[in-house]
Amino acid sequence: MLVNGRWTADWHPVQSTDEKGGFVRQISSFRHWVTPDGAPGPTGDGGFAAEAGRYHLYVALICPWACRTLLARKLKGLESVVSVCVVAPQLQDQGWRFGGYPGADEDQQNGAQWLHQIYTRADPHYTGRATVPVLWDKQTGRLVNNESADILRMFNSGFGQLADPRHDLYPAELAAEIDALNEWIYPGLNNGVYRAGFATTQDSHAEAVTHVFATLDRLEQRLAAQGPYLLGERLTEADIRLFVTLVRFDPAYHGLFKCNRRQLREYPALDAYLQRLLALPGVRETVNLDHIKAGYYSIKALNPNGIVPLGPDMSRYGL
Repeated sequence: MLVNGRWTADWHPVQSTDEKGGFVRQISSFRHWVTPDGAPGPTGDGGFAAEAGRYHLYVALICPWACRTLLARKLKGLESVVSVCVVAPQLQDQGWRFGGYPGADEDQQNGAQWLHQIYTRADPHYTGRATVPVLWDKQTGRLVNNESADILRMFNSGFGQLADPRHDLYPAELAAEIDALNEWIYPGLNNGVYRAGFATTQDSHAEAVTHVFATLDRLEQRLAAQGPYLLGERLTEADIRLFVTLVRFDPAYHGLFKCNRRQLREYPALDAYLQRLLALPGVRETVNLDHIKAGYYSIKALNPNGIVPLGPDMSRYGL
């Protein structure tokens, strides 16, 4: 991580642990918002007005949090409005690196070699981990936001008439239901797989895995009863949040993260749901199975020899 603007140690996935040895995720620190008129958002400073070509998104295709934002950018038709840069999938001793892998980009915007250099460009004295996604303001040279949940909502409503109105991913009349879904899907599944994979004690791993599969069971029942989406006929951000975890479950979380009680294909409703989402225009384009596997299996703490498995067969999903 960075300490007072200096890289201090080799990259390690366990950011912090609780009293049981469980994985604790770092809280995002840049929380400004893009709004149609540049007015302040729910957090941070104002002055970040929606303008075509002004903003740049740094993502990793391995990362579900980053791919939430990439998918929202696609569904909202913001590809020509917000440029994007993809880092290499393998995690190196200095974290995320630019270029040097098929499908990874050099940093044409800031000329950085490592993502952590983007953070110190924004704040020379930054202390913390250099995570994706990052939304960068080309005009002012500022890091706008590094919280995926914020960026997802910004892409939905913060770009006003620049965005495609056909998908409202966070409609006001469903906001309370979306937030309620996130209250149990995020800790149980989205972050639950990480709590299982990066647990440092047997008890914390067992607790996390039990929570993961209890959440999958609950989702299976919900979708079987009231699909096609989590809130019936409306595609919302709740589906985006769930999708990015589900599409990585069999390739990474089932094996490497030891969430191996069942594969996703053993859940009929969830299996059909994942296929349904991947069939939506543009969604499959945000999924790169090679980056996902190369990235996760490069984590030395979990896979010291760096061997990437040949499976699983994801052809049923068109991947």
